[in-house]
Amino acid sequence: MQHPGQTKRARLWVYVGDGEHPYNIFDFALTRARDGPANFLGEYKGTLLADAYGGFDGVVVSNQIRRAGCQAHARRKFVDAEASAPALAAEAAAHYRVLYAIERRGRDLDPAARLELRRRESVPRLEALHARLLDWKAELLPKHPMAEAVGYALRQWPALTCFATDGAVPIDNNASEREMKRVVLHRKNSLFVGNPRGGRTAAILSSFTSTCFRHRIDPQRYFTQLLMNLPGASIEQLDAWLPDRWLARQPPTSPAPN
Repeated sequence: MQHPGQTKRARLWVYVGDGEHPYNIFDFALTRARDGPANFLGEYKGTLLADAYGGFDGVVVSNQIRRAGCQAHARRKFVDAEASAPALAAEAAAHYRVLYAIERRGRDLDPAARLELRRRESVPRLEALHARLLDWKAELLPKHPMAEAVGYALRQWPALTCFATDGAVPIDNNASEREMKRVVLHRKNSLFVGNPRGGRTAAILSSFTSTCFRHRIDPQRYFTQLLMNLPGASIEQLDAWLPDRWLARQPPTSPAPN
């Protein structure tokens, strides 16, 4: 963000809603402190799926939010330390391959059926992985590069296994990681925002375009109709212009000719 004398670092947080809340929301904040997610989440009491960033700890405790962890982050720790213990890394990777293969099979199931699949197949695999983590912890010296990966997984274990108790919780937060690429492109193309108001505007526009892509909506078509009709819309009509509700009013498209 532009700032007198020099630029100042600011933040964009992304929140990817579940099936009942079909929106991707970007929120602008001046710092990476817990105030950003704490203010956004407010009185939220559900499950928060995120990486192990410590700033979430106070938010989770104070709001009585259930914390879900990201298995992709845990797996990445083993990949990063592979050179120090190739055999251990290969064994860990084998466990993760099985877990993700189960997730691919359950991708199109409803949450109840997905939970049943996870209980039947993922839980035994998680138990086997946890046993090996304890073995590796006992074998590795504390300063060993692979010890960090093992320690990370054990410290985060309750959060990392949350997905096995709730069919609506993903195994990782890759969906939000992908959305953050939008911020990287924005930073590369426009370099910075001019002030906090510009940051909030960037967050709003990113929320709309990201949600459009989530619902496979052409953003240009959506924004064209939105901006043409918004001046004459009442406050009561604004919700009808949310991307998913706008899409529901569109006539079905005809199949492309052969």
